[in-house]
Amino acid sequence: MSRNIQSYHRTLLFGKWYRSDQDEAGQVFTEFAEMSADGRYEFTFIEHDESGNILAQSVESGDWGLVGDIHFTISKSEFIHDKHYAADLEHDDNYHAYRVLTLNSQIFEYQHVLSNEMFILRRVVDNIALS
Repeated sequence: MSRNIQSYHRTLLFGKWYRSDQDEAGQVFTEFAEMSADGRYEFTFIEHDESGNILAQSVESGDWGLVGDIHFTISKSEFIHDKHYAADLEHDDNYHAYRVLTLNSQIFEYQHVLSNEMFILRRVVDNIALS
């Protein structure tokens, strides 16, 4: 069985994105993603309690790409509580591939090819004009 592959332009991913989700216990998980034209990324993950206090924060950086409808990341380093950790590039957990479900100027929806976990990022608007 063959499937039609939607091809997306990688330029649609350039810039800043975010998502925020809340679990059953009331903890909020926020991700800020920045993807550069040169294939580098920086993802900031923040965990908050229901009052907005930061419980944990980490920053991951590495390389990203987009081929057809497959988005992939290669984690190369991580900062946790301002302490740097180089990624072990021989470890499988530093490589991820996702099927792109929606990608336009405002929404990036994708699904991990192994876990089927789905994510929806929204574009960060840098300059908001006030009328």
